[in-house]
Amino acid sequence: MSKLHFTTKHANAATVKHNWYVVDGTNQTVGRMCSRIAAILRGKNKAYYTPHVDCGDYIIVINCDKVKFTGNKLQDKIYDSFSGYPGGRKEENAIDLLKRRPEVIIERAVKGMLPKNRLGRKMYKKLFVYTGSSHPHTAQQPKELKF
Repeated sequence: MSKLHFTTKHANAATVKHNWYVVDGTNQTVGRMCSRIAAILRGKNKAYYTPHVDCGDYIIVINCDKVKFTGNKLQDKIYDSFSGYPGGRKEENAIDLLKRRPEVIIERAVKGMLPKNRLGRKMYKKLFVYTGSSHPHTAQQPKELKF
């Protein structure tokens, strides 16, 4: 009786294929949408997912100004930034940030869900967020992604 030896296949830069997807943010809950986007950016939707390799796909988010928050988060959620100088802390609630710069809400949510290292920064660069329903990535022929 011979033993069968199965080896795990690890992905590398030569074997990974990066696809392009479009996500429509209209009436999507921010946290739920962003957690799915972060998983796809990491490559967790692929059978050959390898933690130390960038297996993820490119994601284009359109209509990010039409996302929704649950509960009272639109009024209560605070986004803060710090310039590094004394007194340089600024606070803004979600409703004001959604009016002023809606793409920042999606970008910050997804960035917080990615690894905090070189690989995470590389994955984050594959996210493109736009306010309107048009985007400049038609040449990549992105597929529509439904959640």
